Amino acid sequence: MVKFDLPENYNLVQTFVDCHVEEGRASRPAIYFGEETITYGKVYEMVNRFGNALQELGVERENRVFLLLPDSPELVYGYFGAMKIGAVPIPVNNRLTPADYAYMLNDSRAKVLVVPESMLEMVAQIKPFLRFVKHIVVQGAAPEGYLSLAEILLSAHEELSPVETSRDDAAFWLYSSGSTGKPKGVVHLHHDWIYCCELYARNILNIGPDDVSLSVSKLFHAYGLGNGLMFPFRVGGATVLYPDVPRPEPFLAAAERCRVTLFYGVPTFYAAALAIPDIEKRFPLRCIRLCVSAGEPLPAAVFNRWKERFGIEILDGIGSTEVLHIYISSRPSQVKPGSSGRPVEGYDVKIVDEEGKTLPPGHTGILMVRGESTAAYYWNKHEKTKEVMIGEWFNTGDRYYADEEGYYWYSGRADDAFKCRGEWVTPVEIENVLIEHEAVLESGVIGAKDRDGLDKPMAFVVLKPGVSPSEELDQELKEHVRRRLPGYNVPAWIKFVEELPKTAAGKIQRYKLREERRRWENEPVTG
Repeated sequence: MVKFDLPENYNLVQTFVDCHVEEGRASRPAIYFGEETITYGKVYEMVNRFGNALQELGVERENRVFLLLPDSPELVYGYFGAMKIGAVPIPVNNRLTPADYAYMLNDSRAKVLVVPESMLEMVAQIKPFLRFVKHIVVQGAAPEGYLSLAEILLSAHEELSPVETSRDDAAFWLYSSGSTGKPKGVVHLHHDWIYCCELYARNILNIGPDDVSLSVSKLFHAYGLGNGLMFPFRVGGATVLYPDVPRPEPFLAAAERCRVTLFYGVPTFYAAALAIPDIEKRFPLRCIRLCVSAGEPLPAAVFNRWKERFGIEILDGIGSTEVLHIYISSRPSQVKPGSSGRPVEGYDVKIVDEEGKTLPPGHTGILMVRGESTAAYYWNKHEKTKEVMIGEWFNTGDRYYADEEGYYWYSGRADDAFKCRGEWVTPVEIENVLIEHEAVLESGVIGAKDRDGLDKPMAFVVLKPGVSPSEELDQELKEHVRRRLPGYNVPAWIKFVEELPKTAAGKIQRYKLREERRRWENEPVTG
Protein backbone atom coordinates (compact mmCIF):
# COMPACT_ATOMS: atom_id res chain seq x y z
CA MET A 1 0.00 0.00 0.00
CA VAL A 2 1.54 3.28 -1.17
CA LYS A 3 1.52 6.53 0.82
CA PHE A 4 2.50 9.90 -0.62
CA ASP A 5 4.30 12.52 1.44
CA LEU A 6 1.65 15.25 1.36
CA PRO A 7 1.95 18.25 3.70
CA GLU A 8 -0.21 18.25 6.79
CA ASN A 9 -1.95 21.42 5.58
CA TYR A 10 -3.28 20.55 2.14
CA ASN A 11 -6.27 21.69 0.09
CA LEU A 12 -6.70 19.61 -3.07
CA VAL A 13 -7.86 22.63 -5.09
CA GLN A 14 -4.27 23.87 -5.02
CA THR A 15 -3.00 20.87 -6.99
CA PHE A 16 -5.99 20.49 -9.33
CA VAL A 17 -6.83 24.13 -10.20
CA ASP A 18 -4.60 26.82 -8.71
CA CYS A 19 -1.30 25.27 -9.78
CA HIS A 20 -2.19 25.53 -13.47
CA VAL A 21 -2.39 29.33 -13.23
CA GLU A 22 0.64 29.59 -10.95
CA GLU A 23 2.73 27.45 -13.31
CA GLY A 24 1.78 29.26 -16.52
CA ARG A 25 -1.01 27.06 -17.93
CA ALA A 26 -3.83 29.61 -17.63
CA SER A 27 -4.37 29.74 -21.40
CA ARG A 28 -4.56 25.96 -21.90
CA PRO A 29 -7.96 24.41 -22.66
CA ALA A 30 -9.46 22.76 -19.58
CA ILE A 31 -13.09 22.10 -20.60
CA TYR A 32 -14.82 21.62 -23.94
CA PHE A 33 -18.54 22.20 -23.46
CA GLY A 34 -20.64 22.31 -26.60
CA GLU A 35 -19.16 25.12 -28.66
CA GLU A 36 -17.30 26.61 -25.69
CA THR A 37 -13.63 26.17 -24.86
CA ILE A 38 -12.91 27.08 -21.26
CA THR A 39 -9.32 27.67 -20.18
CA TYR A 40 -7.68 26.90 -16.86
CA GLY A 41 -7.52 30.63 -16.23
CA LYS A 42 -11.30 30.89 -16.59
CA VAL A 43 -11.82 27.84 -14.36
CA TYR A 44 -9.60 29.45 -11.71
CA GLU A 45 -11.60 32.68 -11.82
CA MET A 46 -15.00 30.97 -11.67
CA VAL A 47 -13.97 28.59 -8.90
CA ASN A 48 -12.95 31.64 -6.88
CA ARG A 49 -16.23 33.39 -7.65
CA PHE A 50 -18.23 30.32 -6.64
CA GLY A 51 -16.31 29.97 -3.38
CA ASN A 52 -16.78 33.65 -2.53
CA ALA A 53 -20.49 33.47 -3.43
CA LEU A 54 -20.94 30.54 -1.06
CA GLN A 55 -19.21 32.43 1.74
CA GLU A 56 -21.52 35.38 1.15
CA LEU A 57 -24.45 32.98 1.62
CA GLY A 58 -23.07 32.03 5.02
CA VAL A 59 -21.43 28.74 4.06
CA GLU A 60 -18.66 27.87 6.50
CA ARG A 61 -16.02 25.17 6.84
CA GLU A 62 -17.47 21.63 6.72
CA ASN A 63 -20.92 22.85 5.65
CA ARG A 64 -22.35 20.67 2.90
CA VAL A 65 -23.26 22.07 -0.54
CA PHE A 66 -25.67 19.91 -2.59
CA LEU A 67 -24.79 20.13 -6.30
CA LEU A 68 -27.75 18.73 -8.22
CA LEU A 69 -26.42 19.85 -11.60
CA PRO A 70 -25.86 18.21 -14.98
CA ASP A 71 -22.30 17.84 -16.21
CA SER A 72 -21.42 21.45 -16.92
CA PRO A 73 -18.78 24.06 -16.13
CA GLU A 74 -20.95 25.29 -13.24
CA LEU A 75 -20.74 21.87 -11.59
CA VAL A 76 -16.95 22.02 -11.84
CA TYR A 77 -16.86 25.53 -10.39
CA GLY A 78 -19.14 24.56 -7.52
CA TYR A 79 -17.24 21.37 -6.73
CA PHE A 80 -13.86 23.07 -6.46
CA GLY A 81 -15.24 26.36 -5.14
CA ALA A 82 -16.82 24.69 -2.13
CA MET A 83 -13.66 22.76 -1.27
CA LYS A 84 -11.52 25.87 -1.65
CA ILE A 85 -13.37 27.48 1.29
CA GLY A 86 -13.25 24.27 3.35
CA ALA A 87 -16.88 23.37 2.65
CA VAL A 88 -17.97 19.93 1.40
CA PRO A 89 -19.56 19.63 -2.06
CA ILE A 90 -21.89 16.72 -2.83
CA PRO A 91 -22.38 16.10 -6.58
CA VAL A 92 -25.63 14.16 -6.96
CA ASN A 93 -27.34 12.09 -9.65
CA ASN A 94 -30.06 14.25 -11.24
CA ARG A 95 -32.21 11.26 -12.25
CA LEU A 96 -33.38 10.04 -8.86
CA THR A 97 -36.77 10.34 -7.16
CA PRO A 98 -38.00 13.30 -5.05
CA ALA A 99 -37.97 11.04 -1.99
CA ASP A 100 -34.28 10.28 -2.57
CA TYR A 101 -33.43 13.99 -2.73
CA ALA A 102 -35.44 14.85 0.37
CA TYR A 103 -33.69 12.08 2.28
CA MET A 104 -30.19 13.04 1.13
CA LEU A 105 -30.68 16.76 1.73
CA ASN A 106 -31.87 16.15 5.27
CA ASP A 107 -29.30 13.44 5.93
CA SER A 108 -26.42 15.66 4.76
CA ARG A 109 -27.84 18.81 6.40
CA ALA A 110 -26.76 20.74 3.32
CA LYS A 111 -27.16 24.50 3.70
CA VAL A 112 -27.20 25.25 -0.03
CA LEU A 113 -28.92 23.41 -2.86
CA VAL A 114 -27.78 24.24 -6.41
CA VAL A 115 -30.25 22.98 -8.98
CA PRO A 116 -31.04 23.48 -12.68
CA GLU A 117 -34.17 25.35 -13.68
CA SER A 118 -35.57 22.13 -15.18
CA MET A 119 -35.82 20.53 -11.72
CA LEU A 120 -37.68 23.31 -9.91
CA GLU A 121 -40.98 21.43 -10.06
CA MET A 122 -39.37 18.58 -8.14
CA VAL A 123 -37.82 21.03 -5.68
CA ALA A 124 -41.27 22.54 -5.03
CA GLN A 125 -42.55 19.08 -4.08
CA ILE A 126 -39.87 18.45 -1.45
CA LYS A 127 -39.23 22.01 -0.23
CA PRO A 128 -41.72 21.81 2.69
CA PHE A 129 -39.85 18.76 4.03
CA LEU A 130 -36.31 20.21 3.89
CA ARG A 131 -35.09 20.96 7.40
CA PHE A 132 -31.62 22.41 6.81
CA VAL A 133 -31.49 24.05 3.38
CA LYS A 134 -31.13 27.84 3.71
CA HIS A 135 -30.66 28.82 0.07
CA ILE A 136 -31.77 27.32 -3.25
CA VAL A 137 -29.62 28.52 -6.14
CA VAL A 138 -30.86 28.02 -9.69
CA GLN A 139 -28.84 27.37 -12.81
CA GLY A 140 -31.02 29.21 -15.34
CA ALA A 141 -34.03 31.44 -14.69
CA ALA A 142 -34.66 31.80 -10.95
CA PRO A 143 -38.26 32.50 -9.84
CA GLU A 144 -39.09 34.63 -6.82
CA GLY A 145 -37.77 33.15 -3.61
CA TYR A 146 -34.79 31.54 -5.33
CA LEU A 147 -31.28 32.82 -6.14
CA SER A 148 -29.82 33.04 -9.63
CA LEU A 149 -26.52 31.22 -9.95
CA ALA A 150 -25.40 33.50 -12.79
CA GLU A 151 -26.13 36.62 -10.74
CA ILE A 152 -24.38 35.55 -7.55
CA LEU A 153 -21.31 34.46 -9.53
CA LEU A 154 -21.20 37.75 -11.44
CA SER A 155 -21.31 39.79 -8.22
CA ALA A 156 -18.72 37.64 -6.38
CA HIS A 157 -15.05 38.59 -6.20
CA GLU A 158 -12.69 36.79 -8.57
CA GLU A 159 -9.80 36.30 -6.13
CA LEU A 160 -9.84 33.72 -3.34
CA SER A 161 -7.11 32.11 -1.27
CA PRO A 162 -7.71 28.47 -0.33
CA VAL A 163 -8.75 27.87 3.25
CA GLU A 164 -6.09 26.04 5.21
CA THR A 165 -7.42 22.50 5.41
CA SER A 166 -5.77 19.31 6.57
CA ARG A 167 -4.99 16.54 4.11
CA ASP A 168 -7.31 14.46 6.30
CA ASP A 169 -10.21 16.94 6.33
CA ALA A 170 -13.47 15.93 4.69
CA ALA A 171 -13.29 17.23 1.11
CA PHE A 172 -16.42 15.94 -0.65
CA TRP A 173 -19.14 13.33 -0.36
CA LEU A 174 -20.64 10.99 -2.89
CA TYR A 175 -23.93 9.27 -2.19
CA SER A 176 -24.04 5.58 -2.91
CA SER A 177 -27.17 3.47 -2.61
CA GLY A 178 -24.95 0.40 -2.65
CA SER A 179 -26.63 -2.97 -2.48
CA THR A 180 -29.25 -2.40 0.21
CA GLY A 181 -30.92 0.28 2.27
CA LYS A 182 -31.08 4.04 1.94
CA PRO A 183 -28.39 6.07 0.15
CA LYS A 184 -25.14 6.32 2.12
CA GLY A 185 -23.01 9.45 2.28
CA VAL A 186 -19.46 8.29 1.46
CA VAL A 187 -17.02 10.73 3.06
CA HIS A 188 -13.78 11.34 1.15
CA LEU A 189 -10.79 13.38 2.29
CA HIS A 190 -8.56 15.97 0.63
CA HIS A 191 -5.74 13.50 0.06
CA ASP A 192 -7.82 10.76 -1.62
CA TRP A 193 -7.78 11.88 -5.27
CA ILE A 194 -3.99 12.12 -5.44
CA TYR A 195 -3.77 8.36 -5.01
CA CYS A 196 -6.24 7.57 -7.78
CA CYS A 197 -4.59 10.03 -10.15
CA GLU A 198 -1.05 8.85 -9.55
CA LEU A 199 -1.59 5.12 -9.12
CA TYR A 200 -4.20 4.57 -11.82
CA ALA A 201 -4.38 7.52 -14.23
CA ARG A 202 -0.63 8.02 -14.53
CA ASN A 203 0.64 4.48 -14.01
CA ILE A 204 -2.01 2.56 -15.97
CA LEU A 205 -3.29 5.08 -18.53
CA ASN A 206 -0.10 7.16 -18.80
CA ILE A 207 -2.27 10.27 -18.89
CA GLY A 208 -0.55 13.51 -19.85
CA PRO A 209 -1.27 17.17 -20.61
CA ASP A 210 -2.00 16.46 -24.30
CA ASP A 211 -4.78 13.98 -23.52
CA VAL A 212 -8.44 14.87 -24.02
CA SER A 213 -10.85 12.85 -21.87
CA LEU A 214 -14.51 11.98 -22.40
CA SER A 215 -16.58 9.94 -19.95
CA VAL A 216 -19.92 8.19 -20.42
CA SER A 217 -20.25 8.08 -16.63
CA LYS A 218 -21.28 11.44 -15.17
CA LEU A 219 -19.48 13.58 -12.62
CA PHE A 220 -21.79 12.52 -9.78
CA HIS A 221 -20.27 9.02 -10.05
CA ALA A 222 -16.88 8.34 -8.51
CA TYR A 223 -15.87 6.71 -11.81
CA GLY A 224 -17.07 9.65 -13.88
CA LEU A 225 -15.65 12.23 -11.49
CA GLY A 226 -12.19 10.76 -11.90
CA ASN A 227 -12.47 10.24 -15.65
CA GLY A 228 -14.12 13.51 -16.57
CA LEU A 229 -12.51 15.93 -14.14
CA MET A 230 -9.86 14.89 -11.67
CA PHE A 231 -7.58 12.91 -14.01
CA PRO A 232 -7.28 15.59 -16.70
CA PHE A 233 -7.09 18.40 -14.13
CA ARG A 234 -4.26 16.62 -12.33
CA VAL A 235 -2.02 16.80 -15.40
CA GLY A 236 -3.29 19.95 -17.14
CA GLY A 237 -5.16 18.04 -19.83
CA ALA A 238 -8.64 18.74 -21.18
CA THR A 239 -12.05 17.18 -20.62
CA VAL A 240 -15.21 17.12 -22.71
CA LEU A 241 -18.35 17.65 -20.62
CA TYR A 242 -21.52 16.17 -22.08
CA PRO A 243 -24.70 16.95 -20.11
CA ASP A 244 -27.15 14.84 -22.12
CA VAL A 245 -27.86 11.11 -22.05
CA PRO A 246 -24.81 9.53 -23.76
CA ARG A 247 -26.47 7.86 -26.75
CA PRO A 248 -23.84 6.26 -28.99
CA GLU A 249 -24.08 8.32 -32.18
CA PRO A 250 -24.06 11.89 -30.79
CA PHE A 251 -21.62 10.88 -28.07
CA LEU A 252 -19.12 9.35 -30.48
CA ALA A 253 -19.60 12.38 -32.74
CA ALA A 254 -18.48 14.55 -29.79
CA ALA A 255 -15.45 12.28 -29.32
CA GLU A 256 -14.52 12.78 -32.98
CA ARG A 257 -15.13 16.53 -32.94
CA CYS A 258 -13.01 17.13 -29.83
CA ARG A 259 -10.25 14.69 -30.84
CA VAL A 260 -10.65 12.66 -27.66
CA THR A 261 -7.68 10.45 -26.75
CA LEU A 262 -8.97 8.73 -23.59
CA PHE A 263 -12.50 7.35 -23.74
CA TYR A 264 -14.18 6.08 -20.57
CA GLY A 265 -17.30 3.98 -21.07
CA VAL A 266 -19.45 1.33 -19.46
CA PRO A 267 -20.27 -2.09 -20.96
CA THR A 268 -23.84 -1.10 -21.82
CA PHE A 269 -22.58 1.81 -23.92
CA TYR A 270 -20.05 -0.29 -25.81
CA ALA A 271 -22.69 -2.95 -26.54
CA ALA A 272 -25.22 -0.33 -27.69
CA ALA A 273 -22.66 1.24 -30.04
CA LEU A 274 -21.70 -2.14 -31.50
CA ALA A 275 -25.37 -2.85 -32.26
CA ILE A 276 -25.36 0.03 -34.79
CA PRO A 277 -24.34 -1.17 -38.28
CA ASP A 278 -21.09 0.34 -39.60
CA ILE A 279 -20.69 2.51 -36.49
CA GLU A 280 -16.90 2.20 -36.81
CA LYS A 281 -17.00 3.58 -40.37
CA ARG A 282 -19.04 6.61 -39.36
CA PHE A 283 -16.98 7.28 -36.24
CA PRO A 284 -13.54 5.69 -36.65
CA LEU A 285 -12.23 7.26 -33.41
CA ARG A 286 -8.73 7.63 -34.86
CA CYS A 287 -7.52 9.89 -32.04
CA ILE A 288 -8.48 7.53 -29.21
CA ARG A 289 -5.50 5.62 -27.88
CA LEU A 290 -7.26 3.81 -25.03
CA CYS A 291 -10.79 2.94 -23.96
CA VAL A 292 -11.69 2.15 -20.35
CA SER A 293 -14.65 0.30 -18.89
CA ALA A 294 -15.98 -0.02 -15.35
CA GLY A 295 -19.28 0.08 -13.47
CA GLU A 296 -20.09 -3.56 -14.25
CA PRO A 297 -18.06 -6.44 -15.72
CA LEU A 298 -17.15 -6.12 -19.40
CA PRO A 299 -18.15 -9.30 -21.27
CA ALA A 300 -15.37 -10.86 -23.34
CA ALA A 301 -17.61 -10.81 -26.42
CA VAL A 302 -18.03 -7.04 -26.19
CA PHE A 303 -14.27 -6.52 -25.76
CA ASN A 304 -13.50 -8.73 -28.75
CA ARG A 305 -16.07 -7.13 -31.05
CA TRP A 306 -14.95 -3.60 -30.10
CA LYS A 307 -11.29 -4.36 -30.73
CA GLU A 308 -12.11 -6.09 -34.02
CA ARG A 309 -14.20 -3.20 -35.34
CA PHE A 310 -12.36 -0.19 -33.91
CA GLY A 311 -8.88 -1.58 -33.37
CA ILE A 312 -8.78 -0.18 -29.82
CA GLU A 313 -8.42 -2.11 -26.58
CA ILE A 314 -10.87 -1.59 -23.73
CA LEU A 315 -9.19 -1.74 -20.34
CA ASP A 316 -11.75 -3.23 -17.96
CA GLY A 317 -11.45 -2.55 -14.26
CA ILE A 318 -13.28 -2.59 -10.98
CA GLY A 319 -13.60 0.28 -8.54
CA SER A 320 -16.15 1.56 -6.07
CA THR A 321 -17.45 4.79 -4.59
CA GLU A 322 -15.82 3.82 -1.30
CA VAL A 323 -12.34 3.30 -2.83
CA LEU A 324 -13.05 6.23 -5.17
CA HIS A 325 -11.84 4.76 -8.46
CA ILE A 326 -10.38 1.65 -10.13
CA TYR A 327 -8.13 -0.58 -8.01
CA ILE A 328 -8.03 -3.69 -10.23
CA SER A 329 -7.38 -3.01 -13.90
CA SER A 330 -6.35 -4.50 -17.20
CA ARG A 331 -3.14 -3.12 -18.72
CA PRO A 332 -2.53 -2.10 -22.32
CA SER A 333 -1.51 -5.12 -24.44
CA GLN A 334 -1.99 -7.40 -21.41
CA VAL A 335 -5.76 -7.89 -21.48
CA LYS A 336 -7.45 -11.21 -20.74
CA PRO A 337 -10.97 -10.66 -22.16
CA GLY A 338 -13.59 -11.16 -19.45
CA SER A 339 -11.14 -10.50 -16.61
CA SER A 340 -11.01 -7.33 -14.51
CA GLY A 341 -7.22 -7.46 -14.76
CA ARG A 342 -4.67 -7.29 -11.97
CA PRO A 343 -4.43 -5.10 -8.85
CA VAL A 344 -3.32 -1.51 -9.45
CA GLU A 345 0.11 -0.99 -7.88
CA GLY A 346 -0.39 0.76 -4.55
CA TYR A 347 -3.56 -1.18 -3.64
CA ASP A 348 -3.62 -4.49 -1.80
CA VAL A 349 -6.37 -7.00 -2.53
CA LYS A 350 -7.27 -10.42 -1.19
CA ILE A 351 -10.07 -12.94 -1.56
CA VAL A 352 -11.48 -14.36 1.67
CA ASP A 353 -14.02 -16.94 2.75
CA GLU A 354 -16.94 -16.33 5.11
CA GLU A 355 -14.61 -16.56 8.12
CA GLY A 356 -12.18 -14.03 6.66
CA LYS A 357 -9.51 -16.58 5.74
CA THR A 358 -7.50 -15.72 2.63
CA LEU A 359 -8.20 -18.09 -0.26
CA PRO A 360 -5.64 -19.36 -2.79
CA PRO A 361 -5.92 -18.85 -6.58
CA GLY A 362 -8.87 -20.59 -8.21
CA HIS A 363 -11.12 -20.30 -5.15
CA THR A 364 -14.08 -17.91 -5.20
CA GLY A 365 -14.69 -15.67 -2.23
CA ILE A 366 -15.29 -12.08 -1.15
CA LEU A 367 -12.95 -9.44 -2.55
CA MET A 368 -11.26 -7.19 0.02
CA VAL A 369 -9.17 -4.14 -0.85
CA ARG A 370 -7.11 -1.57 1.00
CA GLY A 371 -5.59 1.67 -0.22
CA GLU A 372 -5.18 5.28 0.82
CA SER A 373 -8.04 6.53 -1.38
CA THR A 374 -10.61 4.56 0.62
CA ALA A 375 -13.33 6.66 2.26
CA ALA A 376 -13.09 7.56 5.91
CA TYR A 377 -16.59 6.32 6.78
CA TYR A 378 -20.28 6.46 5.87
CA TRP A 379 -21.99 9.54 7.25
CA ASN A 380 -24.38 8.65 10.09
CA LYS A 381 -24.03 4.93 9.30
CA HIS A 382 -21.85 3.66 12.11
CA GLU A 383 -22.93 0.02 11.97
CA LYS A 384 -22.61 -0.16 8.19
CA THR A 385 -19.16 1.43 8.41
CA LYS A 386 -18.03 -1.22 10.89
CA GLU A 387 -19.53 -3.97 8.75
CA VAL A 388 -17.58 -3.18 5.56
CA MET A 389 -14.58 -1.06 6.67
CA ILE A 390 -12.60 -3.57 8.68
CA GLY A 391 -9.42 -1.87 9.85
CA GLU A 392 -7.58 -0.86 6.68
CA TRP A 393 -9.60 -3.28 4.55
CA PHE A 394 -12.82 -2.60 2.67
CA ASN A 395 -15.25 -5.45 2.04
CA THR A 396 -16.41 -4.86 -1.54
CA GLY A 397 -19.27 -7.37 -1.41
CA ASP A 398 -18.11 -8.69 -4.79
CA ARG A 399 -17.34 -12.35 -5.33
CA TYR A 400 -14.10 -12.95 -7.23
CA TYR A 401 -11.44 -15.53 -7.88
CA ALA A 402 -7.85 -15.04 -9.04
CA ASP A 403 -6.14 -17.25 -11.57
CA GLU A 404 -2.54 -18.48 -11.35
CA GLU A 405 -1.28 -15.45 -13.30
CA GLY A 406 -2.83 -12.98 -10.87
CA TYR A 407 -5.80 -11.95 -13.04
CA TYR A 408 -9.08 -11.41 -11.20
CA TRP A 409 -12.44 -12.73 -12.43
CA TYR A 410 -15.85 -11.47 -11.29
CA SER A 411 -18.32 -14.08 -10.01
CA GLY A 412 -21.27 -11.95 -8.91
CA ARG A 413 -22.40 -10.16 -5.78
CA ALA A 414 -22.39 -11.57 -2.29
CA ASP A 415 -25.97 -10.35 -1.98
CA ASP A 416 -28.84 -10.22 -4.45
CA ALA A 417 -28.08 -6.78 -5.83
CA PHE A 418 -26.55 -6.34 -9.26
CA LYS A 419 -25.44 -3.53 -11.52
CA CYS A 420 -27.28 -2.42 -14.64
CA ARG A 421 -25.81 0.42 -16.73
CA GLY A 422 -23.32 0.99 -13.94
CA GLU A 423 -26.01 1.57 -11.29
CA TRP A 424 -26.90 -0.64 -8.35
CA VAL A 425 -30.24 -2.37 -8.77
CA THR A 426 -31.91 -3.65 -5.60
CA PRO A 427 -34.49 -6.37 -6.44
CA VAL A 428 -36.78 -5.65 -3.50
CA GLU A 429 -37.25 -2.05 -4.64
CA ILE A 430 -38.55 -3.15 -8.04
CA GLU A 431 -40.64 -5.89 -6.45
CA ASN A 432 -42.33 -3.40 -4.16
CA VAL A 433 -43.21 -1.13 -7.08
CA LEU A 434 -44.59 -4.01 -9.14
CA ILE A 435 -46.76 -5.17 -6.28
CA GLU A 436 -48.36 -1.73 -6.15
CA HIS A 437 -49.92 -2.39 -9.57
CA GLU A 438 -53.50 -3.53 -9.31
CA ALA A 439 -52.90 -6.65 -11.44
CA VAL A 440 -49.91 -7.97 -9.46
CA LEU A 441 -50.09 -10.33 -6.52
CA GLU A 442 -46.38 -11.06 -6.03
CA SER A 443 -43.12 -10.50 -7.82
CA GLY A 444 -39.51 -11.61 -7.66
CA VAL A 445 -36.62 -9.88 -9.46
CA ILE A 446 -33.18 -11.12 -10.41
CA GLY A 447 -30.39 -9.98 -12.70
CA ALA A 448 -30.20 -11.85 -16.00
CA LYS A 449 -27.70 -11.46 -18.82
CA ASP A 450 -28.81 -10.27 -22.24
CA ARG A 451 -27.26 -11.43 -25.51
CA ASP A 452 -24.27 -9.14 -24.91
CA GLY A 453 -23.65 -10.64 -21.49
CA LEU A 454 -24.86 -7.55 -19.60
CA ASP A 455 -27.01 -7.78 -16.49
CA LYS A 456 -30.55 -6.41 -16.66
CA PRO A 457 -33.58 -6.85 -14.39
CA MET A 458 -35.85 -9.84 -14.98
CA ALA A 459 -39.16 -9.89 -13.11
CA PHE A 460 -41.18 -12.98 -12.25
CA VAL A 461 -44.76 -11.88 -11.69
CA VAL A 462 -47.71 -13.69 -10.10
CA LEU A 463 -50.97 -12.09 -11.21
CA LYS A 464 -54.07 -11.69 -9.10
CA PRO A 465 -56.91 -14.16 -9.70
CA GLY A 466 -58.91 -13.35 -12.80
CA VAL A 467 -56.06 -11.42 -14.47
CA SER A 468 -54.53 -13.00 -17.56
CA PRO A 469 -51.02 -12.46 -18.93
CA SER A 470 -50.74 -10.43 -22.12
CA GLU A 471 -48.25 -8.40 -24.11
CA GLU A 472 -50.24 -5.28 -23.21
CA LEU A 473 -49.92 -6.03 -19.50
CA ASP A 474 -46.20 -6.74 -19.93
CA GLN A 475 -45.69 -3.23 -21.35
CA GLU A 476 -48.01 -1.66 -18.79
CA LEU A 477 -45.99 -3.10 -15.91
CA LYS A 478 -42.72 -1.86 -17.40
CA GLU A 479 -44.17 1.62 -17.77
CA HIS A 480 -45.43 1.43 -14.19
CA VAL A 481 -41.86 0.82 -12.97
CA ARG A 482 -40.47 3.49 -15.29
CA ARG A 483 -42.78 6.10 -13.74
CA ARG A 484 -41.63 5.28 -10.23
CA LEU A 485 -37.93 4.41 -10.52
CA PRO A 486 -34.87 5.40 -12.60
CA GLY A 487 -34.80 3.69 -15.99
CA TYR A 488 -32.15 1.10 -15.15
CA ASN A 489 -34.69 -0.53 -12.80
CA VAL A 490 -37.21 -1.26 -15.57
CA PRO A 491 -37.37 -5.04 -16.19
CA ALA A 492 -35.99 -6.04 -19.57
CA TRP A 493 -38.12 -9.19 -19.33
CA ILE A 494 -41.27 -10.09 -17.41
CA LYS A 495 -42.17 -13.73 -16.90
CA PHE A 496 -45.70 -14.48 -15.68
CA VAL A 497 -45.66 -17.47 -13.30
CA GLU A 498 -48.16 -19.31 -11.11
CA GLU A 499 -46.13 -18.99 -7.90
CA LEU A 500 -42.76 -17.91 -6.53
CA PRO A 501 -40.33 -20.25 -4.72
CA LYS A 502 -40.08 -19.28 -1.05
CA THR A 503 -38.49 -20.36 2.19
CA ALA A 504 -40.55 -21.50 5.13
CA ALA A 505 -40.27 -17.97 6.47
CA GLY A 506 -41.81 -16.60 3.26
CA LYS A 507 -38.65 -15.16 1.74
CA ILE A 508 -38.25 -15.40 -2.03
CA GLN A 509 -35.58 -17.90 -3.05
CA ARG A 510 -33.92 -15.94 -5.80
CA TYR A 511 -31.39 -18.65 -6.52
CA LYS A 512 -34.31 -20.81 -7.67
CA LEU A 513 -35.46 -18.01 -9.94
CA ARG A 514 -31.97 -17.96 -11.42
CA GLU A 515 -32.21 -21.70 -11.98
CA GLU A 516 -35.55 -21.15 -13.70
CA ARG A 517 -33.93 -18.51 -15.91
CA ARG A 518 -31.27 -20.99 -17.01
CA ARG A 519 -34.00 -23.32 -18.24
CA TRP A 520 -35.00 -20.62 -20.71
CA GLU A 521 -31.51 -19.96 -22.03
CA ASN A 522 -32.48 -21.18 -25.48
CA GLU A 523 -35.30 -18.66 -25.77
CA PRO A 524 -34.57 -15.59 -27.92
CA VAL A 525 -33.40 -12.70 -25.77
CA THR A 526 -34.11 -9.23 -27.13
CA GLY A 527 -33.24 -7.05 -24.15
